[in-house]
Amino acid sequence: MTMNHHGQPGGQPNPRPYLEPGANPTWMGRVQPANYQQAPGNPASLPHQTWAIPPAPRRSMGTLPLVIGGAILALASLLLVLPFLLGNTGITGFVIGFIASLIPLSVVLLTVRLIDRWEPEPKRLLWFAFTWGAAVSIAGTLLIQPVFALAAPTTSEEAFTYFMATVQAPIVEEFTKSLGLLVLILAARKYFDGPVDGVVFAFTIAAGFAFTENILYFGREIASSTDPGTDFVRIFILRGVMSPFAHAVFTGTTGLIMGFAARRWHPGYAVLAFFIGLLPAMFLHSRWNSMGQDFLVEYFVVQVPIFLIAAVGIILLRVAEGKLTRQRLLEYARAGWFTPAEVEMLGTSRGRRQALRWASTRGRAAQMRAFIKGATALAFTRQRILSGRDVPVHQHDELEHLREIPALRAAVLQ
Repeated sequence: MTMNHHGQPGGQPNPRPYLEPGANPTWMGRVQPANYQQAPGNPASLPHQTWAIPPAPRRSMGTLPLVIGGAILALASLLLVLPFLLGNTGITGFVIGFIASLIPLSVVLLTVRLIDRWEPEPKRLLWFAFTWGAAVSIAGTLLIQPVFALAAPTTSEEAFTYFMATVQAPIVEEFTKSLGLLVLILAARKYFDGPVDGVVFAFTIAAGFAFTENILYFGREIASSTDPGTDFVRIFILRGVMSPFAHAVFTGTTGLIMGFAARRWHPGYAVLAFFIGLLPAMFLHSRWNSMGQDFLVEYFVVQVPIFLIAAVGIILLRVAEGKLTRQRLLEYARAGWFTPAEVEMLGTSRGRRQALRWASTRGRAAQMRAFIKGATALAFTRQRILSGRDVPVHQHDELEHLREIPALRAAVLQ
């Protein structure tokens, strides 16, 4: 008897795939029945059967053009951004602002790392996201801002400033930041799997934007204030201590919505989600900038709860991501690739912690991390297949991951 590359006898599809327990586990991982396919069988556990490998799909150049194009765009943007910063801060203000801005930046990027730890995104794409926020979106804001200034009320300086803060800044800044998300979902869709990825990329872009903006605000206080020490401490507490995640939360809503659109891949969904996702981001941004004399009251009554809701939402997304990983690995276990104990080890946070502690005592922690990373990549590749996204490409990736699993396991056990 022969097996097709989905592990089914005689090449016939399973007419009732959802007889497999838990095959459609959560709202995070739900797939259409027509897209469901059983996991490829393990030839090592099925010695009398063959494994037909589909022909290699036509490959693109991957993310290399995106990274190169992003680097060129970022360098070109710096030609506009750096003179603007230096003109407003001076050399001393720029240096002090740069150093001080590293503190809130580190806090946000550490949070990104914690969120992204389960299924890490490629570093080159995170670097693209950061440079987009720190340079490209800033340059775009500087170019578009004068257009809004023409439409701003001129009855008083106060009215002009209020318009620019509550209308111009939310619209222009969220548009230029989120445009980086649209580029990523269209040009690197293989790595934009869902809402967690959307939040990770959005937070990284926002961290870059806030970093450059903080250099401006911190440096300007040093350069223009009659009491630079006091004013610098005040602005640092406001931006570096009380609101390091403000831009992350704003843009994170766009990333979240675009991430849900990425679950059911279609370019039209991505563009639609981009425009829909801008609305809550702009609203939150405008609400933040409109806080006035009652700033502290609104901060604790409105902004702190929003941040806590965002934190709880991210935790729930991570939990759902873990459940999805475990379910997909269970399907590979039924096909002979993992034992049930390995699924619990690789597909749960507790199992991973215990596995890494055990591997550390044997000097195999790096090998265990590679095993965990390989299994996670396999699970997410399967999810892309079941979502109907570039199925031939991801089926080939799936087989490549499966070939690596025995070697990764053996490296741990040596």
